[in-house]
Amino acid sequence: MEIFSLLASYALLGVFAGVIAGLLGVGGGLVVVPILVALYALQGFAAELTMQLAVGTSLATIVFTSLSSMRAHHRRGAVDWPITAQLSAGIMLGAWLGGVLAQWLGGVLLALLFGLFELAVAVQMGFGRAPAAHRDTPGRARNALAGVVIGALSALLGIGGGTLSVPYLVWHNVGMRRAVGTSSACGLPIALVGALGFVLVGWGLDGLPSGSSGFVYWPAVAAIGVTSVASAPLGARLAHRLDQATLKRVFALFIGLLGIWMIVKNLPAL
Repeated sequence: MEIFSLLASYALLGVFAGVIAGLLGVGGGLVVVPILVALYALQGFAAELTMQLAVGTSLATIVFTSLSSMRAHHRRGAVDWPITAQLSAGIMLGAWLGGVLAQWLGGVLLALLFGLFELAVAVQMGFGRAPAAHRDTPGRARNALAGVVIGALSALLGIGGGTLSVPYLVWHNVGMRRAVGTSSACGLPIALVGALGFVLVGWGLDGLPSGSSGFVYWPAVAAIGVTSVASAPLGARLAHRLDQATLKRVFALFIGLLGIWMIVKNLPAL
């Protein structure tokens, strides 16, 4: 692909991811990772490295979007900072472990795991219900342990963590608005530590493309990061005008198809 077409493709992906994040409150990584895999293949990147590059790059772009989202929610008083601090203690450890696990699993198993995760999210989004509150506000130790799990899975899959942390917080009697705001703040340590982990575990490997540091490809980070932050407010405005139930089902179908594609594409390589 020519450099202009390449950067335009990354920028359009960022616009789409930003609108979806603002519109439906889901992390852009669910869209960014599989489409990056396809774009990297078109660029001729080494097939065995494309999945790790996609996940690492996705995490780096989430640094931009999480900062923007966290600031917006904080201004509305929707971030519970004590819970954020408790979760973040575990998240940083978990996010580091996620990067190590991604390298250990390899590209094929990681892609299959991502595809299965997308199918699970698609089913929940299309047909499931929000979790009912069952317990009191979680304590420090439980939050730290949950943070390890959330951080590890989020970094492993290149997502911001909201798909996991929002249901956890709602189940523990945190209101939905506060859960979403707190989750947005937790996305920053996931993205920072996770991206750093992918840089370090991939550092010096043969076959990495020019413009990358480990498993983070900076041209894609720059283009996606800028346009996703710029387009997220548009998604937030549309959220107040469009039918959310229908949109969620359409998006569930879309990411379900992406998940099936990831699985079908990688099963023969096992």
